[in-house]
Amino acid sequence: MNFPIFVSTMAVNVFHVDARGFGLLSSIMAIGTLSGALLAAGRDKPKFGTLFLGSGVLGIGCALAAFSPGYWWFSASLAVIGVAALTFTNGTNSMMQLSTKPTMRGRVMAIRVGVGLGGAAIGAPIVGWVANHFGPRWSLGIGAVSAFLAALVAALMMEKPVAAPPDS
Repeated sequence: MNFPIFVSTMAVNVFHVDARGFGLLSSIMAIGTLSGALLAAGRDKPKFGTLFLGSGVLGIGCALAAFSPGYWWFSASLAVIGVAALTFTNGTNSMMQLSTKPTMRGRVMAIRVGVGLGGAAIGAPIVGWVANHFGPRWSLGIGAVSAFLAALVAALMMEKPVAAPPDS
């Protein structure tokens, strides 16, 4: 989820665009994210299928971005990534809140946010190093593999029933 690193390194090192070109890429990804938010608002309740779909499409979007032959293909893949990233993030947040006892919900979400922010802080230098030494397309490829692994975990979890939270 270190999209600023992906977008900036692709913009500067691959497509050789200026700040305006980078800003446009960021805006296109934001449009995808807003679209994902609107789609999420229409869901009654998140399911593991939503996580599977979100992470799978995120992997596809990252793979398309890694192999995009030009600036406009890359920008289109960013819109896909935006929708999928928000679908996955919203789904995980909602499922964690809905499946946690109300007395523990704040603590669980605090851990969730800490892991998410801490993971980004740990992953950003790694992604930046990969982009610097192997190229930004490789860092996007690692993002795609990570998303596909998350989709695999979601698919495996869909086979198991999830217990409803006890009433308190």
